[in-house]
Amino acid sequence: MKNYRTYTYLSFLNIIFFLTPFTSAHSLEDAINSQDRSPKNVARDQYRNPYKTLSFFEIKQDMKVVELSPGSGWYTEILANYIHSPGMLTAAHFDKNSDRDFYIRMRNNFEKKINENPMYKNVSIVDLSSKLADRETLDAVLTFRNLHNWIGPQIDIILSNAHNALKKGGVLGVVEHRADPGTSLEEMKKTGYVTEAYAIETAKKHGFTLISKSEINANPKDTKNYPRGVWTLPPVLRLKEQDKEKYLNIGESDRMTLLFKKL
Repeated sequence: MKNYRTYTYLSFLNIIFFLTPFTSAHSLEDAINSQDRSPKNVARDQYRNPYKTLSFFEIKQDMKVVELSPGSGWYTEILANYIHSPGMLTAAHFDKNSDRDFYIRMRNNFEKKINENPMYKNVSIVDLSSKLADRETLDAVLTFRNLHNWIGPQIDIILSNAHNALKKGGVLGVVEHRADPGTSLEEMKKTGYVTEAYAIETAKKHGFTLISKSEINANPKDTKNYPRGVWTLPPVLRLKEQDKEKYLNIGESDRMTLLFKKL
């Protein structure tokens, strides 16, 4: 009888263990400090400030989140560690049927990374130009250093789809290389730096309300007048060894950090 009671009690504890949310195990701080992260990615934390940035965007582990154009997955690595059921992370990557070889290569590399690591088991992938998710099902849409790539009709498609997919009260979080006020659209495309005015006006045009701005990712050392635009700076260092130390000392770009909501 004693053994039966012990077995029953242990079984009950196991049920409680599996049903209890792992809040402490998957805290944002734990996700950022996880050994699963690439050391190369961790080295950029000083410029990208993931804890402060994701906290500013009000991201919680049980949210349904879409990350727009995640590239090689710098933020995906953190978000995949952090977001857990009933939350879900969707990466809206380059379209699978793109006619650009670079986009196809990036998408294939990203899919390979996601499929080979169990850390990403709660991550799904959709096309960037898709509807992203069913109407009013998302809690947050995030984009990091991408607006300059979308200037033109594409930005309207992406932000319209994001607005449709977000719930009322849902978040649009934007981090982008910041241009000086008055910079023309052509210069934005050429240099990769975007004005705050353009970012805010474009988001507002698609129904978003600006809630707050932050200087979390500001860099006063960034003069924004380089031979190869923002890509002159790390991590790209497009000039390679030419003036490399100078650009490393500047660090990554000056960035705006904007919080919008669908009200």
